[in-house]
Amino acid sequence: MTDTTESPFQPLLVSTLRSLVPALLLVTGLALLVAGTLRLPNGYIVQCLAVFAGLLLALSPFLPQHLPFVIFGAANQVTLSRAGMAALAAGLIGQAEMTPAQSWFVAALAGFALALDGIDGWLARRNSLQSPFGARFDMEVDAFFILILAVLVFQSGKAGAWVLLSGLLRYGFVALGYVLPWLNRPLPPRKRRQTVCVLQTAVLALCLAPPLIPPWATVLAAAALGLLTLSFAVDVRWLWRARRSTPRENAR
Repeated sequence: MTDTTESPFQPLLVSTLRSLVPALLLVTGLALLVAGTLRLPNGYIVQCLAVFAGLLLALSPFLPQHLPFVIFGAANQVTLSRAGMAALAAGLIGQAEMTPAQSWFVAALAGFALALDGIDGWLARRNSLQSPFGARFDMEVDAFFILILAVLVFQSGKAGAWVLLSGLLRYGFVALGYVLPWLNRPLPPRKRRQTVCVLQTAVLALCLAPPLIPPWATVLAAAALGLLTLSFAVDVRWLWRARRSTPRENAR
């Protein structure tokens, strides 16, 4: 006898695809528009789509963490739109020289993404659709956007190669967790992390604005990186001190 019971993951997958397909078409249309307006080569469009698809594929293994919810939800759709913005900015990586118009475009894109940041969390709480996947999706898009902006700041000559640490610190922290398992312990919620993340994005976007030139852009980027490094150091210290304690002791 054939089992016709539908897996709870199947409706979620269908709902997710219904959100991804329009998002992919929208990013394609926007990439075409940006390429024509800013006089970018066709490679820009291909790079945007490759980055967008690659980011979503990298996050797809975590989709089951959205269960038991079977709809993708408005909150994740907002995060998805921010992922598209990150991809549109990433398409400019490798350009021989960024024009003022291109720099303003990325700065405005980052500003719009910042304005949307937080709305996804609010929507998830309002619709009672909070999940580990949604939290990870939001966090990974934030981290990826910061990395893209850091690369573009370096590419534009506003700061040295050290500015790449702004985007690489988080990935280095994750990679180090494979070597030092105590770094994988869940951290207690702190508003500090979100504040530093928003500040980092805002500063890098500001550095890309044509009026802000070295040494002011360099100093500003260095200050933001210093705050980010301090935030990571505080978390690493907490994890180091908590590595031998029990879960009950950490909850106090």
